[in-house]
Amino acid sequence: MSIEPGEDQKKIPRIGVLAIQGDYDAHAVALREAGAEAVLVRKPEELAAIDGLIIPGGESTTFLKFLARDGFLNALQDFVRQKPTFGTCAGCILLAKEVLNPAQESLAVLDATVERNAYGRQMDSAILNAATQLDGGPLETVYIRAPRIVKTGAEVEVLAERDGFPVLVRQRQILAATFHPELSADRRVHRLFVDLVRSAQNC
Repeated sequence: MSIEPGEDQKKIPRIGVLAIQGDYDAHAVALREAGAEAVLVRKPEELAAIDGLIIPGGESTTFLKFLARDGFLNALQDFVRQKPTFGTCAGCILLAKEVLNPAQESLAVLDATVERNAYGRQMDSAILNAATQLDGGPLETVYIRAPRIVKTGAEVEVLAERDGFPVLVRQRQILAATFHPELSADRRVHRLFVDLVRSAQNC
């Protein structure tokens, strides 16, 4: 069978990074190194032009205040129900169905309960190595005022843990981490998300 030029090449996914706050530039660099085109997203209409989205760390209540403007929250809710989305730290909080300490609004697409600031203040930040289901051995995990996933539903796959609690989980096309993979040189988590986006493109 003959192969047309480019037929054997994977389509490069176009993945957005919500660029409202947090280290979105570091996520963009990680995405490029993982084989994707990175796009900084600051307006709701920009969601229509991307294949997947990363919601980075930051302050989840501040995210909600910004997203309440110009219909952004409604547009984001529609997006995360249809296309692959990866939330890190505050992004993980926004994806969860239930948020504690204190309770707050969320996008409610990840069947999990997340407790905010569970590991203490900024001074309690840490860099640890975690056992993981990903190929390649222990995973470097960077925690900054990290939340804790205290409960997951039956469809949520746990890919890494800290002290018996999930820190990296996947539910179909939703990926969430309580740590900051963009601050590590290890690109396995971003490559996993790029692969999720590619799989969704091929459906």
